[in-house]
Amino acid sequence: MIWAVVLAAGAASRFGSPKQALLLEPVLERVRRSSVDDVIVVLGAHELETDARTIDCPDWERGPGASLRCGLAALPPEAEAAVVVLGDGPELDPAAIDRVIATWRAAKAPVVAATYGGTRLHPVLLAREAWAGIPNEGAKTLDAVLVACDDLSPPGDVDFADEVPESLKPWSSPDP
Repeated sequence: MIWAVVLAAGAASRFGSPKQALLLEPVLERVRRSSVDDVIVVLGAHELETDARTIDCPDWERGPGASLRCGLAALPPEAEAAVVVLGDGPELDPAAIDRVIATWRAAKAPVVAATYGGTRLHPVLLAREAWAGIPNEGAKTLDAVLVACDDLSPPGDVDFADEVPESLKPWSSPDP
């Protein structure tokens, strides 16, 4: 069984408001189009309404690794691996998730990560054997088998309001 862990615990201080309220549902929609078996969202700084299962991480301020450890600890014993994605990456391609899963199934590596143009980004798959070694910086510092996703859209990483894709901006309206 493979779960997706969506990290959405941050304060969004650079954004100026809880960006998760705007970006989480588009991320979840894309994750659900992949081959993961289930999804858990890690919350922290902000309460959010979602139909996904959530876990509140009281240690979220310690960094993404703390949030990731909370999410992994909440997974059931039958979870073999977790695909980690960011709650502020609304352009995530479900095919990238499926590629890292397929690579993990073939290679049985403890960590598998997508790359775009040679840059390591999300999704990152963590086999259960890697869960105990998650540093506070998160999975980005762990050695990984890399999976080229150059033909796919990178997931994005929205930190500021002006980085929100036009299709998600509730404050913009189409031309009359």
